[in-house]
Amino acid sequence: MLEPLTIVVVEPDPERARFIVDALTDNADYRVHIIAERAALARQIAKVNPDVVLIDVADPSRDIIEELTLATGPLDRPVALFVERSAEGLSTAAIEAGLSAYVVDGLTRTRVKPVLDAAIARFRLMARMRTELAETKRALEERKVIDRAKGLLMRARGLPEDEAYALLRRTAMDQGRRVADVAEALITAARLLE
Repeated sequence: MLEPLTIVVVEPDPERARFIVDALTDNADYRVHIIAERAALARQIAKVNPDVVLIDVADPSRDIIEELTLATGPLDRPVALFVERSAEGLSTAAIEAGLSAYVVDGLTRTRVKPVLDAAIARFRLMARMRTELAETKRALEERKVIDRAKGLLMRARGLPEDEAYALLRRTAMDQGRRVADVAEALITAARLLE
């Protein structure tokens, strides 16, 4: 059985905090922690280390969104922001800052759970995309290194490209290393010999 999610609710108003907790616990089992003070918010959130952060703000500004974003670690966990009203461009700024959900005038009992679910799904999607992007960048960099090492072998030994790659691959297999690591070592050695 899965552990219940730990959720931090950032809400200074005790009645609204209770409303959010009740909306969350109506249909699901969550461990909910309420943080009433925004002072030292990052430290308070780190102490709880929640799976999700829900924040209720009546009238946000870019500064408040930036402060909350820095404090809540939106790249580490889903963060949903409920606001009463929103100025032009704030929703875009919130999403660009990494928040998983920005909900205007949407703090109703029936919407809290679906917004939470959507924030979690969006966060997971974005995390997968960040991972895939990092892996793709790493693969491209490795490809560049391998191509450069092949070029060095082609010039130094007069080999065609496919034989230069085969030599890199054979050397990697003999040494129990990755082709990219052997290619990097060859490039480093060539720099030393220049």
